[in-house]
Amino acid sequence: MEIINVLVAAGVGWGIGAVYYGLVAEPWMEAANISRDANGKPEGGQSPVMFAVSFILILIVAGMMRHVFTLSGIDSIGAGVVGGLGVGLFFICPWIALNNMYGMRPRMLTLIDGGYAVLACGATGFVLTLF
Repeated sequence: MEIINVLVAAGVGWGIGAVYYGLVAEPWMEAANISRDANGKPEGGQSPVMFAVSFILILIVAGMMRHVFTLSGIDSIGAGVVGGLGVGLFFICPWIALNNMYGMRPRMLTLIDGGYAVLACGATGFVLTLF
C-alpha cells in the first residue's frame, strides 16, 4: 500500500508543478533566461522525456519523504504538511539558492523555484499522511 501512497503523492507534487509553472511561466522563463522561438515558446520544445524524468525525480523525493516520515513517526496530516513544508523550505530551497547564487542567476528564479519546492513538498507530505 505504501508504494501507491508514494505514487499518488508524487503525482500530486508533479501536478502542482504543472499548474504552478503554467501560472508563472513568463517570469520564470525571463528569470531563467530561456531562449524562445517566434511564438514565445522555449526553443527546442519540451520533450515528453523531460516530463517523464521530472516525475521520476519527484517520485524519488516522495519516496524519501515517506521513509523519513516513517522513521520520524510522522503519521498525522498536520505533521505531514509541516514536515513536507520543512523539507521544501529548509532542504530544497537552500540548495536551489546555493546553485543559483554560484550560477549568478537572478533571485527571482530562486523565489519561483523555491516556492514550487515548498508548495509541492507540503502537498506531498499531506498526501503521504492521508493513507
